Amino acid sequence: MSELIRIATRKSELALWQANHVADLLRQHHPGLTVELLPLSTRGDRILDTPLAKIGGKGLFLKELERALFAGDADIAVHSMKDVPVDMTEGLVIDAILERANPLDAWISHGNTSMDELEEGSIVGTSSLRRQAQLLERRPDLVVKSLRGNVNTRIAKFESGEYNAIILATAGLQRLGMGDRISTQLPADHWLPAPAQGAIGVQCREGDERTSALIRSLDDALTRRVVSAERALSHQLGGSCQMPLAAFAEEEESGTIELRALVGSSDGRRIVRARAVTSGKDPVSAAAEVAEALLAQGADDIIQAEKELAEN
Repeated sequence: MSELIRIATRKSELALWQANHVADLLRQHHPGLTVELLPLSTRGDRILDTPLAKIGGKGLFLKELERALFAGDADIAVHSMKDVPVDMTEGLVIDAILERANPLDAWISHGNTSMDELEEGSIVGTSSLRRQAQLLERRPDLVVKSLRGNVNTRIAKFESGEYNAIILATAGLQRLGMGDRISTQLPADHWLPAPAQGAIGVQCREGDERTSALIRSLDDALTRRVVSAERALSHQLGGSCQMPLAAFAEEEESGTIELRALVGSSDGRRIVRARAVTSGKDPVSAAAEVAEALLAQGADDIIQAEKELAEN
């Protein structure tokens, strides 16, 4: 009898693409392995009329999948790493982070109008406080309107004329064959993505050595280093969906890691930025340095104000 591994996944087209991608890689690395998918609906997928910051954050996309792991209905769960809370659920671990896809945000507009060319008062759709903060800092004359749902749903709302432009993750669009929808990719030297954006994580039960051994073959060391730096920063700042935090780490040819980050108010009126360069052997040290610099500029006040705003 061939060995079996069961993957818990969300039901969205993008989540299924990611789960099938992991399944294909597992079959390549372990010939004879049988892989099955367990598609599940999460609370985050069902509640689409309320901003994530007001209903508990991105962790809502994980809970049902994690329950399936604990119940033994699945052996692994596949997540977008940007949706994984920095405080992991006790008893579960991310034993593989796949090679990172394009981490940048994508600007999609009618007529391929650039962000700077968009008319005053135009409506831009995003569900991300991080994107909202950066957008309104640059264009305070624009109107931000919440945009929830899977990628296809967001594109459909844009095409119906509800929005003049929307901002999505480049990786998700490219994975679904929608890269041609992108008007502009927003470069990291001007616009920072979410921590761990573009990376896929594979989660399993802590102590499940059989499963862990199977999925560790998928782990990409470089991606793990840079994502660890970004997530460590989020952890040190108490990262949550209520905090507009952007962070992006890159490893240079010399082996050093540069981490850039910002914390901003959702109205874009106050943005603080910091960067650090450290050895690639200790990516977390970059996070500590950047966190200290952000806090010295008042990031904690911004974070607290945003939490209170989300609760009201």
